[in-house]
Amino acid sequence: MGSVIGDLLPLGVGVAISPIPIIAAILMLMSARAKSTSIGFAIGWILGIVVAAVIFVFVGGGTQSDGQPSTATAAIKIFLGVVLLILAARQWRGRDASGEAPKWMQAIDDLTLPKGLGLGFALAAVNPKNLLMCIAAGIAIGSAGLAAGQATVAVVVFVVIAASTVVIPVVGYLLAADKLRGPLDELKQWLQANNAAVMSVLLLVIGVVLIGKGIGGLN
Repeated sequence: MGSVIGDLLPLGVGVAISPIPIIAAILMLMSARAKSTSIGFAIGWILGIVVAAVIFVFVGGGTQSDGQPSTATAAIKIFLGVVLLILAARQWRGRDASGEAPKWMQAIDDLTLPKGLGLGFALAAVNPKNLLMCIAAGIAIGSAGLAAGQATVAVVVFVVIAASTVVIPVVGYLLAADKLRGPLDELKQWLQANNAAVMSVLLLVIGVVLIGKGIGGLN
């Protein structure tokens, strides 16, 4: 159980510090429908992480051999690591010197709760960068041969870590909006300016970790 949690920590942190969802959440907190839209976004973000991870917990369970992670599991980890390295290189080469966020963020003022929920779900479960890390987490849990209760705890730990950087600002803002407006705006500006660099380093580190874990698991 401990080794699985150790595998999940960098993946959870990787999803958590993904700049785009954090920027989107902050923009929603400063929009005309701050309360409803941000709550919907946070719920969608959590659901997306849960769905993506749980699906691949079952996939990971199917890659076991005699109750132990198989060579297929190691190969999957290596493959995911290589894909993350490719994404890291593309992110770095395609970085925007202006530091501007994607154009779709300009429409956040017009979002409603259902649209915010859908956007949160998409950024967690459809966005390739976050999806790959959720897949890796699900595979790590499913291939570890854990009992159902232990697997559930592992999923909860991963989801809590991965969702924290979106959920905490939303909850904090709803409780103390005036105090957090300034710090959140400063964080948004920094993330917009450094989005490509943050994601490149993040994907590079996690890609290397996954490749290392995969090589270590080869029979």
